[in-house]
Amino acid sequence: MYARSKQMVSAVAGLAVHEVRRSLTGRCGWSSPTAPSSSADSIRQALEHLGPLYIKLGQLLSTRPDLIPAPLVGALRTLHDRVHPLPFADMEPVLREDLGPAWRADFESFDTAAPLGSASIAQVYTARLLGGRDVVVKVQRPGVADTARDDMRILRRLARLVARRAPRLDDRVGVENLLDAFLQPMASEFDFIAEARNMEDARHVALRFQRICVPQVVKATKRVLIQSRAAGTSIRDARPSAYEPEERCAIGRELMGFMCEGYFLNRFFHADPHPGNVFIQPGGPVTLLDWGMVGRVDRRLSLSLLSALVGLAQNDAHAVARSWVAMSRLTHSADLPAFRQDLSLLVPHIHFASLGELDFGAKLTRLLAVSTHRGIQTHPMIALLGRSFANLEGSVRHIAPELSLVGTFTTLMPHLVNGFVRETMSPVQRAHTTLDVIAAHDKVLGNVDALVDGLADTALNLRGDPAEVVDSLLAKGTDAGFGKAVRAVVCAVVVHEWRRKRRHAR
Repeated sequence: MYARSKQMVSAVAGLAVHEVRRSLTGRCGWSSPTAPSSSADSIRQALEHLGPLYIKLGQLLSTRPDLIPAPLVGALRTLHDRVHPLPFADMEPVLREDLGPAWRADFESFDTAAPLGSASIAQVYTARLLGGRDVVVKVQRPGVADTARDDMRILRRLARLVARRAPRLDDRVGVENLLDAFLQPMASEFDFIAEARNMEDARHVALRFQRICVPQVVKATKRVLIQSRAAGTSIRDARPSAYEPEERCAIGRELMGFMCEGYFLNRFFHADPHPGNVFIQPGGPVTLLDWGMVGRVDRRLSLSLLSALVGLAQNDAHAVARSWVAMSRLTHSADLPAFRQDLSLLVPHIHFASLGELDFGAKLTRLLAVSTHRGIQTHPMIALLGRSFANLEGSVRHIAPELSLVGTFTTLMPHLVNGFVRETMSPVQRAHTTLDVIAAHDKVLGNVDALVDGLADTALNLRGDPAEVVDSLLAKGTDAGFGKAVRAVVCAVVVHEWRRKRRHAR
């Protein structure tokens, strides 16, 4: 880890030298018209140089304009994870160690000349198994997992340091929780056995959709993943003219339906469905690739998020604000009226736009910025959810820009709500609800006992009419109907307790 820390210090020092040189030429500061892009590009290049974890972190930060300047947001959105491929001779030891010395015997052919894809975590090769089945083989770069573990430890230390040294920032964004929400989904990126489990879980969900497909896992080890090859091309490279309008829209709706199933019902979702990870072909399936990074949310968060989208579908900014606050934490400087007013200006722009007109990612980052500015600490998982949803929107826009995001979501609403109802009526959820009711009942009884004892003691000590004491205590701030009911019940109980304690006092 010392060597990795040294490398990070070197990268930071390089950025500092770059800034000093710019300051000497009089171009220092983010307010300069030319300096921001130069500084932002330098930071982007440094993150790309440091490797996969920092690339993913930069991509996540690009959704948080409340934390970083606008020029840097734009630069981090262009972060890419494409690197020069290593020679196959450097990758072959991984295959030999994970699959055995005779690994080639399992393949009829294996294209070692050039990988199909090369990223900072792994390289992907095309191959054919014995028997003629076409597959792709994902091979992890040597040492990348160890480096990632060191990076995670370093980042956690930095997060603790920032939380201590910048308490106001930590109060607004929750630095350590935000980092944890990012690092936990990243863990399976460096463990292909975990990625294979993610794929099998996703395949089970995909069975309920006509077009959605997830590659089948043939074999998985920690560093090698063999899976079926996806048909077609990236949705980014597909020609919309090759598809009938009905098929294009059906592809977009199925993608949204599958992802919404993950966001709201399964609470397990593809965290990076960008166009390069979605393959399509005319008349064929829609295949989602790269299940290394997935997000998981709990029931309460998914329900609040669904309520926010229902408010969006109804063009109800106050409902969106209410649901957003339910999945957030109010700081001491929270300004809810101003937040509602901000949303009343933002929500209509989302409600009435088609995907061709709407950049949902930009709108979401604007909402995050507004939330933080108004003293509302957003749930740390929202950034990952928002990035996933924005990437989904970008993928669908390539093939069906005429689709309405809100309109499509509205058609999905009955299915999603029914899913929540079925879950609520399930034996497990009924048991959970019953336990909550029992716990609440016991808490209320305890509070009532304390209230009765307190009122009775007060009446006894004052040696006055207990009914008058209760009446005076309950009269303030109580509406007429509620006041009569409370006085009638509590008075009876207090009189009884007062008389009992009066007897004991004698």
